[in-house]
Amino acid sequence: MSGSIWMPPGAGPATLPAIPRQRTAPSWAEPDPIDQLAARLDEFIAAAVHPDEIAALLESDGLSDDQIRERYGVRNSFALAEELYDRVERRYPEPEGPAHDPWQTGLLGCLLRGVVFALPGLGYVLGAPLLAGPQGDLGLPAGTIPLLAGALVGWTWNQGLAHRAYSWLSLGDRPAARRSLLLGAPAGALLGSLVALSAVGTAGIGAVAFAAGQSCYLAAATALLVLGRERALLAALLPMAAGAVLAMIRPVPDEARAILLLGSLIAVVILGLLEVTPGSSRLKGRGELRDQPQRARRRPTTTGPRLAGSLPYALFGLGSGILVLYAALGGAPAAVALTLSMGPAEWLLHRFRSDSLAGLRSTSTSKDFWRTTAATLVKCLSAYLAALLALSLAVSALWPHAPGVGGIGLAGLLLLGVVLWTGLLLQSAGAVLSAAVICCVAALAQTLALATHAGDPHWVGLIVYGTAAGVQAALVSGLLGRATAHR
Repeated sequence: MSGSIWMPPGAGPATLPAIPRQRTAPSWAEPDPIDQLAARLDEFIAAAVHPDEIAALLESDGLSDDQIRERYGVRNSFALAEELYDRVERRYPEPEGPAHDPWQTGLLGCLLRGVVFALPGLGYVLGAPLLAGPQGDLGLPAGTIPLLAGALVGWTWNQGLAHRAYSWLSLGDRPAARRSLLLGAPAGALLGSLVALSAVGTAGIGAVAFAAGQSCYLAAATALLVLGRERALLAALLPMAAGAVLAMIRPVPDEARAILLLGSLIAVVILGLLEVTPGSSRLKGRGELRDQPQRARRRPTTTGPRLAGSLPYALFGLGSGILVLYAALGGAPAAVALTLSMGPAEWLLHRFRSDSLAGLRSTSTSKDFWRTTAATLVKCLSAYLAALLALSLAVSALWPHAPGVGGIGLAGLLLLGVVLWTGLLLQSAGAVLSAAVICCVAALAQTLALATHAGDPHWVGLIVYGTAAGVQAALVSGLLGRATAHR
């Protein structure tokens, strides 16, 4: 029949030829050479972040493009690297051992530094007869004016000097750090003494001598603290501290006061000179052996840190020093509590930086990282304020005849603590210029307000500290989510 297909009798759909099944490779077939290569280089390929890393490895093994085309059937090393990169799943193994954390530090060492910061304040107890006299223009005894002027110069100069020495240490050049201290510390002591002499006014020669001794102490103590000799500094201060405590209980002759002050000062100065003088026995002994691993890791550099880089740190020392000075004028317990709190403040600052590094490793988005660091910030700042509050209450209880810290004064003290701690945090995050400007502006505003009698000093301090604390807290909040600020 036209148009039909002839079929034999009995033929039908069941008799159509079966569709051939897909053939499988015989068991004796050779495996894919690219799979073999991927298995051999599995760990390296899994950790690679780009195919070019794999291509560099292939070329370092001596594989030419001709060999790659012959063995693997691809045109060159880059094509083979891309094929290997696609076939192996990404795996980024954690490094062996605990992650490196440069911010780990011991609580005991930080507390020791806080005590060392506070002990020199007992020297003012022994030197009180030298500072007595009629009140000056600021309502203070005339002898305190040159003392305060020299102290401000010392805080400013030595803050910048310490930063420069620490910069040399970070470059692995400890001899250069010692040289900078050997030259800078005497210059700072001389400058502080000259400023104290220029502000002598109606004060006696005893006040000027005490201010000059204070400048020498600040210079020598800076060298010892930078080079990690807190224990030696503490030992030199203990006789003076014991004498000051005795003077609080019973009268001490003026000759004994002078001997205790001069003895501790001479001991501190000698220790400082032994630390920084080239060729001293200290430099050739245990200290040099302790420095060997650091010098092995970092070779000394001929390009030193810029002098201008230490200027913001000096300005921060000036601004924060004036703010602390005004707090001290409102009551000695507040100044003592602030000074003692610098030990916990330093430890909590290291704790914040350490936890921030851990958060950087454990989070995958900038928003999650910001939340983690913000929680760490609140925890550390709250712990510092709790420590400052406890110290202020304890000092007030142990010093019954001194003006107590309470009410508006206590609120201002806590806000000043926020200013100081967030300022130190901004310093460590590389925003020291912002902290220096804020503290200097706050110090200038408080000075002008007090000089013009614009209001009650406690309320002025509360407003100034609160404003500075708010601005610095906003700056810190903006830095929290930036990974580069946590290096």
